[in-house]
Amino acid sequence: MPAIAEPHYVGLDISKDQLDYSLSDTEEGKFPNTVADRAQFIKKLHALHTARVVCEASGGYEKVIVAELLAAGLEVCLVHPGRVRAFAHAEGLLAKTDRLDRCLLRRYGQKMAPRLAVPTDPVVATLRELLEHRRALTTQLSEVKGRLPLAGATLRQLLDAQKTFLEEQIAQVETMIEKHIDSDPGLHAKSERLQQIKGVGEVLSATMLAYVPELGKLESAQLVALIGVAPHPKESGASRAPRHVRGGRSQVRHVLYMAAVCAAWANPILAAFYQRLLAKGKPPKVCLVAVIRKMVCLMNRLIQDPNFVLAK
Repeated sequence: MPAIAEPHYVGLDISKDQLDYSLSDTEEGKFPNTVADRAQFIKKLHALHTARVVCEASGGYEKVIVAELLAAGLEVCLVHPGRVRAFAHAEGLLAKTDRLDRCLLRRYGQKMAPRLAVPTDPVVATLRELLEHRRALTTQLSEVKGRLPLAGATLRQLLDAQKTFLEEQIAQVETMIEKHIDSDPGLHAKSERLQQIKGVGEVLSATMLAYVPELGKLESAQLVALIGVAPHPKESGASRAPRHVRGGRSQVRHVLYMAAVCAAWANPILAAFYQRLLAKGKPPKVCLVAVIRKMVCLMNRLIQDPNFVLAK
């Protein structure tokens, strides 16, 4: 975090049509979520000189205002809503309104000093959008396939047409993803490097590049925790409960899990590792999570060290 004189934390509660802000205990307000009004708000923040905006991830509505704030040279902390709600409970605050939320976000910033957001590379932002669209299409396709066995003759025709349409759309967006990665030398080189690992395909490599920009920049243990595949202890006194993974980036974990299922059989080294854990009596899912961690460490090492060569 850069050394600036006492940042002035500003709470910003974001919704589709409105933005609520809190500059201090006595100065707060709201304005429409429009281009002109956001520009006026940015001017107001520049007048504070040390403004640091704290806002939650709000289902995507935060993307535009966060990008505009960062482009204007302002500091932004994008925080997880669950952590803010836990902070509210710690304060004894159970009520939830827009006015309470904007003040809560300002206090959260003052007490917790969350890490600063960094601008997203436009190339990575586009890749992320394409992957999100692909995930939405595959979810719809799964739902349609689930309804087909129970459908009557008339409904089956409609579902078959919808299934064909979704499959065509998925193929189209996958082609767009492939072309987008190939058009950028940096993304293309990293994608090729990641796919040297048996079990890492085009979808996983694209997901890692889109959602884990820290790949190759952090230590493997940090990256594992960031993604959410590090087992957390739950111990108290003589009690030793089983460790569980939680938190992190769920959209990455879901893809990693399916890739680990493949790697546990297709990758000779990871398959042997998986079988060793099974032989020790570890539950299959625990073994798969261990395979995921190995894969993350391998991918991180491949990007970190261009001279690193995988064992045959």
